[in-house]
Amino acid sequence: MILGKTGIQLGSMVVGTSSLGNLYEARSYVHKLELVRTATECFPNGAVFDSAGKYGAGLALETLGQALFDLQVPKDKVLISNKLGWKRAPLTGPEPTFERDVWKDLTHDAVQDISYQGILTCFEEGNELLKGYESQLVSIHDPDEYLEGADSPIEYDKRFADILEGYEALEELKTAGKVKAIGVGSKDWKVIQKIYQHFPLDWVMIANSMTIYDHPAELFEFMRLLEKDGVGIVNSAVFHSGFLVGGDYFDYQKMNSDAAAFNERLLWRKRFYAICEAYAVDPAHACIQFALQLPGVNSLALNSTSMHRIRTNAEFCQTTIRDSFWNACKEKGLIAGYLSEYNLNQTK
Repeated sequence: MILGKTGIQLGSMVVGTSSLGNLYEARSYVHKLELVRTATECFPNGAVFDSAGKYGAGLALETLGQALFDLQVPKDKVLISNKLGWKRAPLTGPEPTFERDVWKDLTHDAVQDISYQGILTCFEEGNELLKGYESQLVSIHDPDEYLEGADSPIEYDKRFADILEGYEALEELKTAGKVKAIGVGSKDWKVIQKIYQHFPLDWVMIANSMTIYDHPAELFEFMRLLEKDGVGIVNSAVFHSGFLVGGDYFDYQKMNSDAAAFNERLLWRKRFYAICEAYAVDPAHACIQFALQLPGVNSLALNSTSMHRIRTNAEFCQTTIRDSFWNACKEKGLIAGYLSEYNLNQTK
């Protein structure tokens, strides 16, 4: 697929690298090397990796660069997306401060730096960590979280101005030919919408936002607009941090059995699994195909710690699901009514 109107060729799957940064669990370099090897084997014409300075405080970038080097992957056979806005800092305590209980066995902390100079610094640091490989797709990471840190309307406006300054820096990198396309990665799609009103993005990455579990009509219409404007869309976190495929985390937070939403989510998953079993559809396959067949979506960013799962996810991205399954999901109310006439097996 082509990423919007950029002319950049993407496979239907972008390989996420948060696991290379010890997300939830620290794994050996040998294991991580095999994950990268598997991804390159699944996409011999060119693998696409999505990373960020936030992932393991730069560990994911560092590990990815080392693995690509050790595997002797030609630079023209890999495309790297780096979400900018977090840079390394000394680790002064037993665990990092930026996301507690999420990243394991790190030797660095990370701090957010969204500003003109901060984004340039993050870009240069990222390329250094990549050990000779370079990021060609760049974006500002978690601008929604940055804005949420404002304690007043004045502070919010100042922080939004910082974000726009960051995009000025990215535009300079693109004009200089150092990067190919500029985007944004955010868990709050309305922040993407706000940024797009001020800056002509080439692509966007939405996370936890447009999934088989949660697919707001407002976002659907915004995606239609982006598609019309030729802005590429990468859909990410379509399993809600693994919850939809049996995990204990939901949107990067471990599920709390005392939380009000806990039983509601478990009930939804039980109903979802029942339909999947009745139609012999793997739940991961359903999550992937739903998220991939939406307006303007060029690719999915999928992360895994399993070589088998990477291969399976790549296959699921290429294989549609029969209409009877989607009709059953609609009849059971798992898919919102406004999508009742939408063809989830449309040809991209």
